[in-house]
This record gives sequence, structure tokens and C-alpha cells, in this order.
Amino acid sequence: MKIIERLQKGNRTLLEMHIGMIFFGIVCQLVGFAVVGDRLNYTLSLWFGVAFAVAGSIHMCRTLDRALLCGANASGIVTKGYLFRYFVTAAVLIVISVTEALNPLIFFLGYMSLKVTAYFQPITHKLCNRLFHETDPDPEEEPAAQEGEMPAGQ
Repeated sequence: MKIIERLQKGNRTLLEMHIGMIFFGIVCQLVGFAVVGDRLNYTLSLWFGVAFAVAGSIHMCRTLDRALLCGANASGIVTKGYLFRYFVTAAVLIVISVTEALNPLIFFLGYMSLKVTAYFQPITHKLCNRLFHETDPDPEEEPAAQEGEMPAGQ
């Protein structure tokens, strides 16, 4: 039960995104096993991409939290965070392509779980509500957060 309590205290949207990324990775893994000849390289490339997407989502979440607390300089912080993730991803793709250690296309497929998860999020949100035996709060009952404050419940 401590695991569920810890998950409930964390960032819920981030948890839902990670669940979606893992689900997407599992689906790609199953399809890849039926199609691909070099299963080990496919598996390593795919899950390295998914792990990189998880790290990118954590960085994105922290960047957005920092930006929300800064107020006026928020757009600069978000832009710097985006550029950092973009250039790190490009550098990793270049290294993977040059060294041929992993398949860059399959790595990119795993990294795209970050994008696909955005579409899965309403589904994973409902699944998490069922898992935690919760319902969504009524937005009219919660006071809105002021600039520089964290929203209620975070």
C-alpha cells in the first residue's frame, strides 16, 4: 500500500504519462517481435528511447513547475527547457547513428512515446482514477492559484 500512497502524492499527470509510455513501449515490443529479425537490438533501441522519453517528461515537468513560479520570465524558462531537450535528443540521435550501437529509427520510435502519450492521457487518467478509487474534483469548488503559487493539491 505504500507504493500506491507514494504514487498518489506525486505529480499525477506525470504518472499518467509514464503509464502511457510504458503501454506504448509494450505494444511496440509485441509488434516488433513479430516483424523484426534482430530482436535484441530492437528491444534495446526501443526501451532506451522510452527511457529517454521518461527522462524528457520529467525534465519538462520540472521546467514547467519552475516557469509557473517565476511569473514574468516564464516564457524564457520554457523556451530554454525546450531547446535543451531538443539539442540533447539530437545529440543522442547523432551518437547512436554514428556508433551504430542502436537503431536510431527504433530509438526515435521509443522517444515518440512522449508524443503518443499525450493522446493516451485521458485514458490513463481514467485508469488511474479507478486504481486510486478517486473521482475528478469539481473545478468550481477549487480556488484558482495566483501567479507564483502552486495549484491546490500539488
